[in-house]
Amino acid sequence: MPDVQYDPDQRLWLLNTPSTSYAVRLDDNDDPRHVHWGTTLTLAQAKELAARTSPDGSSFDTAGGPEELPVEGGARFGVAGLQVRFIDGTRGVEWRCAGHDAEDGHLSIHLDDRHYPLRVTLHYRVHDDSDVIERWTTVENRNLSDPITVQRADSAAWTLPSGGEHRVSHLVGAWNSEFRLRRAQVPTAETVFTSRRGMTSHHANPWLALDDGTAGEEHGEVWSTALAWSGSWRITLQRDPAGRTTWTGGLGHEGLTWSLAPGETFETPVFAGLFTTGGFGAASRVWHDYARRHVIPHPGESRPVLYNSWEATGFDVDEPGQTALAARAARLGVELFVVDDGWFGERVSDHAGLGDWTPNPDRFPGGLRPLAAEVHRLGMRFGLWVEPEMVNPDSDLYRAHPEWVLHMAHRDRTQMRNQLVLNLARPDTAAWAHAWLDRLVTEHDIDFLKWDANRPLTEAGWPGHGDPDRVWIEQTRAVYQIMDRLRAGHPDLRIEACSGGGGRADLGIIARTDQVWTSDNTDAVDRIGIQHGFSQLFPAQVMGAWVTDSPNVATARRTPLRFRFHVAMAGALGIGGDLARWSEDELKEATGLIATYKRIRPAVQHGTAYRLKGDGALTAVGYAYEDQFVVLAWCPTRPFGHSPGALRLTALDPGASYRDQDTGAVHSGAVLMRSGLPLALPDGDHASVLVHLVRIGS
Repeated sequence: MPDVQYDPDQRLWLLNTPSTSYAVRLDDNDDPRHVHWGTTLTLAQAKELAARTSPDGSSFDTAGGPEELPVEGGARFGVAGLQVRFIDGTRGVEWRCAGHDAEDGHLSIHLDDRHYPLRVTLHYRVHDDSDVIERWTTVENRNLSDPITVQRADSAAWTLPSGGEHRVSHLVGAWNSEFRLRRAQVPTAETVFTSRRGMTSHHANPWLALDDGTAGEEHGEVWSTALAWSGSWRITLQRDPAGRTTWTGGLGHEGLTWSLAPGETFETPVFAGLFTTGGFGAASRVWHDYARRHVIPHPGESRPVLYNSWEATGFDVDEPGQTALAARAARLGVELFVVDDGWFGERVSDHAGLGDWTPNPDRFPGGLRPLAAEVHRLGMRFGLWVEPEMVNPDSDLYRAHPEWVLHMAHRDRTQMRNQLVLNLARPDTAAWAHAWLDRLVTEHDIDFLKWDANRPLTEAGWPGHGDPDRVWIEQTRAVYQIMDRLRAGHPDLRIEACSGGGGRADLGIIARTDQVWTSDNTDAVDRIGIQHGFSQLFPAQVMGAWVTDSPNVATARRTPLRFRFHVAMAGALGIGGDLARWSEDELKEATGLIATYKRIRPAVQHGTAYRLKGDGALTAVGYAYEDQFVVLAWCPTRPFGHSPGALRLTALDPGASYRDQDTGAVHSGAVLMRSGLPLALPDGDHASVLVHLVRIGS
């Protein structure tokens, strides 16, 4: 069972995961203070640490040690994770402990304001099969008549041990270049990571990794956190002049204010964290395992090989064309056929039709059922692209309900991609969205939805509503509720999360979807870096990765079909090229590579991932699964006359031997780990290789 211990004398709590400990205490003023997050401690050791007092500073310094949820009030000058204002204008809080509860690994510490009817509960949850600690906060207005104004309500704050030259790793990007890993020394200052877009965003991700300044892929102390929220968010990292590093994070961005009604309780999303001594690779593997055990809806399933018609047809979608593509896809061994944008309403471009979710009668005279039936007859599942949160002004829906979009009085309605955002926080709009989705899935035998969202929020208001800023929060909650309700009504339905590519990828969205469309950029060279960043938090099982045409539509780069396949095989494999233009040789090669992927799929999607680095531009990922170890290695470029050396592997049994399933060669596990695996890379740039090793004995 998960372990939560309490010492009443020091008012100290100790939470233990399989490999780590986390300790928190109350000081004399009932302020919750951080004690320890790191290697395993006994309760006696935690008490010894808790007994140490923070050194006194000057009259210009913050008093006391780091808080579990920094607030306003008193001698506090750092970032406040909780900001409230009471009806009489008073700001800040003064705590009085109201007890705690601990059951099945869930610790709740209740704190009341000493004068006002405010209760805040700090939640901690540990599992017996993971080193991830889940934290969140509830804020309750216990007044019977007056609201409380909330200006900030973070989920949690985290603290590193004092000293050391800490570094921060984070993800940056933009559309078509998401999940680019950056690593830098933490400055003595406040550093803000945020999205003000109403979505997770392409530009930043609510995941961080802090290390002791010396960590590598397989060694060193790493502390990592991730916020389970798909709307706007903010994480503020602070290093003070004394060398203490803390960060606080939660939903929303600066400037938002909402009311907590009398009797209302507000619950923040989970802000989860982990500690490891095994470097960045070990941190990622803990995240992957946690996602499979506690987040992803169907972790035991293998994601099917899909075909998506977008790059083949664009908006020129009709039944004969899709039927012909489906026949070719089935020949390759595809298991899921997905019709992308353009099947509905007057959708001949991105200027019109969004919101009118009925099949275009000219393109699909009998609706979608004949196509769905043919796809099923061919032995594939049937999927469809939708964008439920958006509407074109040139649509029947908008003409009937212009009030249904996010907007503000006396302000222009900003169009991006010729569309506006529906206000799903409105009960009538949300009910409409669920109703057409439910009807569409039921009437057309749909197995899979590619759920897209192609623009951020602007003019996020709700004229006439008494608490308009709340829409920033309720919009995301409404998306969650519609997805949850739809899946509950259709247990066999599977969903891919998409937001113009990787604009909405976080622990919140993957709790209710089955995979994420990683990026609209399918260039294999660019994808190596994108997928490397994505893998810091997410397992390969949820990483949608396509093979598309050469030259690539985004970059015009030409790459071999084998190289494109080997890069995409590192995740949930998809095909997105125009199969009508593929030669018979290409179709034959693709058929063989898809068959190979199905052979290694259990290892890729359910195995333990290890990021590997070779000479020069050579990188690879290895997947350990049962008695198998699968290597996908890529070398985008190399100087003339340079051939990368052998690739050193990890996670093998040094006393065992391993047979290459394709060549029959037998290798010693010890040799593979010490001296590396020789790679039969083709000559030239854009070279790649797949090696499938199986243990044959010790």
